[in-house]
Amino acid sequence: MGAALSAMTAVPGPGAVPEGVVLGDCREVLAGLPDGCIDLVYIDPPFGTGQVRRLGSIRTGVGTRERVGFGGRRYPFEVVSDYRYRDDMSLSEYLEFLRQCLSEVHRVLRPTGSLYLHLDFHAAHYARVLLDELFGPERFLNEVIWAYDYGGRAKDRWPRKHDNILWYSKSARWTFNVADIDRIPYMAPGLVGPDKASRGKLPTDTWWLTIVPTNSAERTGYPTQKPLKLLERIVRASSNPGELVADFFCGSGTTGVAAKGLGRRYLLVDDNPDAVRITNERLSSSAPR
Repeated sequence: MGAALSAMTAVPGPGAVPEGVVLGDCREVLAGLPDGCIDLVYIDPPFGTGQVRRLGSIRTGVGTRERVGFGGRRYPFEVVSDYRYRDDMSLSEYLEFLRQCLSEVHRVLRPTGSLYLHLDFHAAHYARVLLDELFGPERFLNEVIWAYDYGGRAKDRWPRKHDNILWYSKSARWTFNVADIDRIPYMAPGLVGPDKASRGKLPTDTWWLTIVPTNSAERTGYPTQKPLKLLERIVRASSNPGELVADFFCGSGTTGVAAKGLGRRYLLVDDNPDAVRITNERLSSSAPR
């Protein structure tokens, strides 16, 4: 594993294949990479919400600010973190931004490489059309539904509790390590026998995994953080030990933590200094498995 790049490292020069964490615009970093140099790309870009996403954390019992709780009781508190994530482009700007990024991702993937593009209902249907144009419709492998049951529930429609992850391969050959994938319990283990029941079954294209709970030790406070188990499943299935895994919107760095823990090399890029700082902190405290 190459040494992690510092948070303020400049965008690598043309033809360089850096490893570690880079602060920069994904398009600039991608433009400097040579063709066919990355084995797996997972990206969780802006979702096209047209908003600025914000997530703050507070600590009660200390601080100079005050809030009112149950029964009118007053509690002192202080703000621990307040992270913001811009996702306020117009639709036309957003789709052009996505096209530029995905076009470069296609170029830098190895012939046996894969792309996992993580979006939600706002833009997944637009992205599917873009990816069919760039990769070819025959390179579409799966639309994985990441389903979770956490947080508030709408009262005027079915509550939205899933994201869409589009999986495309660069060519007709791709990595899928079926023997390494984490298995899930059978719903009726008594019907399959003790051996199968103890081994479990392969997940389908619908993955029930909780989001990172507010009280989890895994939680960083970053507004777009994804659970480690989600990325571990993708990295295990679609890359091999020693290969290069990249995330050009790394956010809280979960892709890198998964890659490092599973013995893969990683390239993580984000243009948000908070994201790069959190990512470096997580990577410095995580150990390979």
